[in-house]
Amino acid sequence: MMKRVLCIGDSNTYGFDPRSYIGSRYPETVRWTCLLQKDGREIINCGQNGLCIPREYQYAINCDAIRSYLPLDLIIVMLGSNDLLEEEPVDEIALNLERFLRVLQESFPDTKILLISPPVMKRGSWVPSQELIDASRKLGKTYKAVAEHLGIFHADAEEWKVELTYDGVHFTENGHAAFAKGLNEVLSSIGY
Repeated sequence: MMKRVLCIGDSNTYGFDPRSYIGSRYPETVRWTCLLQKDGREIINCGQNGLCIPREYQYAINCDAIRSYLPLDLIIVMLGSNDLLEEEPVDEIALNLERFLRVLQESFPDTKILLISPPVMKRGSWVPSQELIDASRKLGKTYKAVAEHLGIFHADAEEWKVELTYDGVHFTENGHAAFAKGLNEVLSSIGY
């Protein structure tokens, strides 16, 4: 039976190609969401360039959008990089994310959730400081604790050796392939 998986994320979920100047995407043959569209999976890509973790005033809009795709078997969430880039503290990011995930749990009790910690940033044109890299690394550990607290699935994309572009944030073409390979293994292991 076909598994329906909805992905909520920022530009790396959207498939943004950082070589473009107008927000263009990598082709479907490159984007990780498209590479996972196999083995009885339907992947719904709800990634948006610049997306931060939704706040309370955005919950209803987000849930209405998700509701339009029901039924869903799994919701994948990978957010927080843009929040970091806007200099929000890791603890605050984790708190906002936990609130958002709780809303998803309450609104879609029949749908499982997988939280992904984004790959650790590297020095680049968008990442000028070691502090940002350190905060990015801390995010991964913090997200694992959030997932355990909520009883949802968790995966750490840092384990997948995702290659990042010159800006230190966005995936290269090889990065998308590595991300898809790692996530495919996780999805298979949890039955999706």
